[in-house]
This record gives sequence, structure tokens and C-alpha cells, in this order.
Amino acid sequence: MAAPPSLSARAVPDGVELAAEGAWTVTHAKSLDGLVDKATRETPSDRPLTIALHRITALDTYGAWLIERLVRARRDASGATRLDGLPERYRTLYDEIRETEHDPAPAPERRSILVEHLEALGQATLRFGQQLLAFTAMLGAIFASIGRVLTDPKSFRLTSTVHHLDRVCWQAVPIMLLITFLIGAIIAQQGFFHFRKFGADAYVVDMVGILVLREIGVLIVAIMIAGRSGSAYTAELGSMKMREEIDAMRTMGRDPMDVLILPRIVALVIALPILTFLGAMSALYGGGLVAWAYGGMSPDIYIERLREAVSITHFQVGMIKAPFMALVIGAVACTQGLAVKGSAESLGLETTASVVKSIFLVIVLDGLFAVFFASVDM
Repeated sequence: MAAPPSLSARAVPDGVELAAEGAWTVTHAKSLDGLVDKATRETPSDRPLTIALHRITALDTYGAWLIERLVRARRDASGATRLDGLPERYRTLYDEIRETEHDPAPAPERRSILVEHLEALGQATLRFGQQLLAFTAMLGAIFASIGRVLTDPKSFRLTSTVHHLDRVCWQAVPIMLLITFLIGAIIAQQGFFHFRKFGADAYVVDMVGILVLREIGVLIVAIMIAGRSGSAYTAELGSMKMREEIDAMRTMGRDPMDVLILPRIVALVIALPILTFLGAMSALYGGGLVAWAYGGMSPDIYIERLREAVSITHFQVGMIKAPFMALVIGAVACTQGLAVKGSAESLGLETTASVVKSIFLVIVLDGLFAVFFASVDM
């Protein structure tokens, strides 16, 4: 077992000598810190200092730095400082420590809060522009890929599209039906609870029918798809990017847009209208069940009132929105997937960003459609 470290001072004819002994390693960090601090305080700065290292039995980076710290502490002293007897086997290690930065790190520049906020705003604007440019580039690449498929239909990967359609559509049907059923039931229950005060129970059916067919049905399904399928797209493409499979695909002369992204986008554009229709029917059924069980309205009256309240236009409005929302979700998911760097943290951040951006854009797109349909009287 290595001897414990020590550092003793004694007067010599040409000044003061500090004799270091034992193992100067990180194992003895606590005692070494105390020894070096005590020597720094008690050693006179006006007399030459010799640090004798003949009896050091072990030295690591930590111990070498403490010796150098002791030397640097006397930088402004009038007396000279020198090392004596450092074993040759530790010379290279100490030379590396001695050549490290001597000057302290410069103090950070103090800036006004206004300048910092303006800089943060500028950086956020730059990031927004870069993300918007990447999203636009992805849309352009998708349409370019569609153009290549139209000129050469045999290049379209039908098997891959059907596989993704099964994943994002048919496997998603149960959860979509359940969620939309509950949403329709909640809307109807709240409608009866509040409308009953004014004797307007019949108008609950109008509210449920119009909201579900025009807005809530497609919006809820799109948000669910963004969280379920959009995040999966980002994670899949991001994992392939991390493992350099996409680069390998390009090396083999295959375009990732045609092989990976277009089948996913086409599957999503087909799936979302189907799920929107099924979700709307489920929500109307949930509203009808609540109207019968909670509102005391017979199913025949509910259906008849529903026929009077809604028209084919309301259904068309919801269905027209679906493919555009699917395109936005798919483009955002694929853009974020290709933006993944080589770490698991990057994959998690881009997957989260994919879901957040998709939901945000879906809601913005729904608002734009609402303004458009109002202007054309639909």
C-alpha cells in the first residue's frame, strides 16, 4: 500500500525547502488539498522556495496539478520557486500539466437585458426561418417525387404503401373510435346540461352534428394521428439517420424520398379521411347514446333532428380538410426525422418537436380553412 502523502517545510541556507513525500494521487485528495493550502499560506513570499520531490512514490494528474498550483500561487512572489528531484517517470506528466492555460478565464461580457432579449429574438427568428425553409423543401421534394411516380408508375412502392396504410389506418381504428365516441358523448352531455336551462334540448343535436362533422371530428383525429403516427415516422427516420442507413441508401443509388417518405405520405393522406369518417360516425353515435340515456331523447327523434340540422356541406367541409392535414403532419414528421443528429437526445428532441409542430400547424390550418369556407359560404 502506498505511503500517505506529506509536505513539510524547513529552512535551508538559500531559502525554504518543501519536502513532498508519499503518494500524491487522487486517493488522498482531501489531505493533499489541506497540505497545499497550508503551505501556500505559511511559506514566505520574499524568500526563494525549493520544492523537493525525491521521495514521491506515486503521482497522477491530480497530484501533478497540486504541485503546479503551488508553483503558480507564488507567481507574484519576490522569491524564486524551483522544483528539485522530480522522478523521470513523472516528468512528461508534469510537463503536460505545466503547459496548460496559465491565465484565468476572462470574465463574461456584461450586456444589458434589452440586448440579450433582442439577440434571443433574432436567434428565434433565424431558427423559425430555417425550419420554415426545411418544411418548404420537404413539400417540394414530396411533389417532385410524386411527379417522378406519375411519369414512371412502376417505381411506386405499392407494397410499402399498403404496409404503412395498415399501420396508420386499420391499426388505429379502435383508439380513434374510442376517443371520438367519448368526445361526442361529452359534447352532448354538456349541451343537455346547459341547454336544458333554456328549454333548448333539441339544439344539442344541431351542436353535436355540426361540430363533429365540420371541426371536432377531423381535428381530434388529426391530433391523434400527429401523436401516434407522426411521432413514429420521425422516430423511424431518425433511427435510420443515426445508423447511416439513409446515407447507405443514397450510396446504392436509391432516393430516400421515393423509398421511405412518399409511401408514408401517401398512406397518411389516404388514412386520415377514412379515420375522419369513422371518427365522425363514432362521435355522432356517442352523442346519440347520451341523448337517449341522459337527455331522454329517443333515437328516432335524434336521427330525425340530425337530418334536419346537418347537410352534406358540413360533411364535405370536414372531409376536404383531412388530406391537407395529413400532408402537413407527414411533411413535418419526415422533416424532423431527417433532422436527427447522431445521438439519442437528438432523436427525442426531434420526435417531441414533430408532435408539437404538427399539432400547431393542424390547428392553424383548421383556422385558415374556417375562414376560407366562411368566405365561400360553406
